[in-house]
Amino acid sequence: MIHGDLLGERARLTPEKTALVDVATNRRFSYADLDARAGRAAAALTTGLGLGKGDRVALLSGNRVEFLDLFFACGKTGVVLVPLNTRLTVPELQGILEDATPKTLIHENGYEETARELLRKCPGVAGVSLDAPAEPALGRSLTFEEILGGLSSDVTNGVTAAPLPRPGPEDLYCLLYTSGTTGKPKGVMVPHRMVSWNGLNTAVCWGLREDDVSPIYTPLYHAGGLGAFLTPIFAAGGTIVLHRGFDTAEILATIEREGCTVVLGVPTTWRMLLEAPSFAATDLSRVRWFASGGAPLPLDLIEAYQRRGVVFKQGYGLTEVGVNCFSMTVEESVRKAGSIGKPLLFTEARLVDEDGKDVPDGEVGELLLRGPHVSKGYWKNPEATAAALDSDGWFHTGDVARRDAEGFYTIAGRRKDMFISGGVNVYPAEIEGVLFRHASVKDVAVVGVPHPTWGEVGIAFVVPREGESPSKEDLAGFLAARLARYKIPREFVFVDALPRTPYGKVIKSALQASYRLKIPSSDVSE
Repeated sequence: MIHGDLLGERARLTPEKTALVDVATNRRFSYADLDARAGRAAAALTTGLGLGKGDRVALLSGNRVEFLDLFFACGKTGVVLVPLNTRLTVPELQGILEDATPKTLIHENGYEETARELLRKCPGVAGVSLDAPAEPALGRSLTFEEILGGLSSDVTNGVTAAPLPRPGPEDLYCLLYTSGTTGKPKGVMVPHRMVSWNGLNTAVCWGLREDDVSPIYTPLYHAGGLGAFLTPIFAAGGTIVLHRGFDTAEILATIEREGCTVVLGVPTTWRMLLEAPSFAATDLSRVRWFASGGAPLPLDLIEAYQRRGVVFKQGYGLTEVGVNCFSMTVEESVRKAGSIGKPLLFTEARLVDEDGKDVPDGEVGELLLRGPHVSKGYWKNPEATAAALDSDGWFHTGDVARRDAEGFYTIAGRRKDMFISGGVNVYPAEIEGVLFRHASVKDVAVVGVPHPTWGEVGIAFVVPREGESPSKEDLAGFLAARLARYKIPREFVFVDALPRTPYGKVIKSALQASYRLKIPSSDVSE
């Protein structure tokens, strides 16, 4: 039976192998060490806090070893983890707590004020701190160590009279709340089956090995932090290098020092690493490949890394369907640059038009996925679940893609990002990919806005490189030489930075809200 205790299974096979390197403390943990810590955390959740299978525990913390302790403890107990986005405001977090109804909120000291306010607004939730209090205060939360200290040594050593029943494949492991860039966050119901399947299938299809070393510098509260490549690397028996956050110099130094072999990021982080002063001198000789996910990958980035002699792959996934759904070989990453590859083992994929009919190769359609990697839908939201997960088990991703004659898929962008100008579909990701090739463009996002004549037209928000001042005419001319005329944005807006989620995705709704195109209805020139 597939269950969520992936760490326990790996510790049984290779207990002495190094599982984790914590950059912040320079501590190293074997699989046996990490599994023992998870066992103690499991005792704290169940015996100490009285939580049982199906009870929710919210976690407000940055990347740290204790985050992993609690994640893997939930894999052992059936307690459902609700990781909280540390960048959200108190009202936003309050909405999540009211939706998830956890019994306990565990937090680290860095977010003590936020936690205190949340506990005041959500009186039914108990507070637990991961750290000793910065200063003793009346009514402070219990600490995790105090809870462990109140347990018998037999319990903390994993010896109990009545071992907990192992969670089943369809029992919930996590509630992962979507970023909410287009509306109220929804809790994605992630079962144990989904977590372990993602880890095992990714390890097999991506060719991960026990000698692989992979850094994690993206937030652990995000599906990408937990699923790519934490669980796949642990399934293969490799080593994770954990960063507290994103620091280009630290990450590049760690890649060299620890001999990282497979490195995952998103387009934003790859561009920042590429532009870091230490990038050119960093020894990348032990890197087997870099991989990008989270958003369409501009070709200029692929080419830049390939010039360093590094294989660069692109992946695809969503919180709702698992963060790894496609794969490609090293050779294919060059021959099919820009593609996300072919679906993983036992992953079915379709491309359909607005009527739900399959589109032929070469044409754009919405990507639908089906398989054991798909979530159970949205927590307490049957309407949203029914809209995304149809009766035949197909999850409608909202992304549009093309498939070529060899079965390779290429993402064209989000269906919601697509706009229709003069009756023709326009995909912003295609325009953005070309603009990234302009020497003066550091960052760019294209959105569609209403227009009285054409229905919608494109607006390009451009972040120039330092010291560069590209003109609107220059950028329009650059695009005109490479794209059809109807794809060229009507306006170019120069900004200092683009609004992004903590995982690096552009918040396009914020850009659209910040701009209102005012063109007389008599303007029909094109």
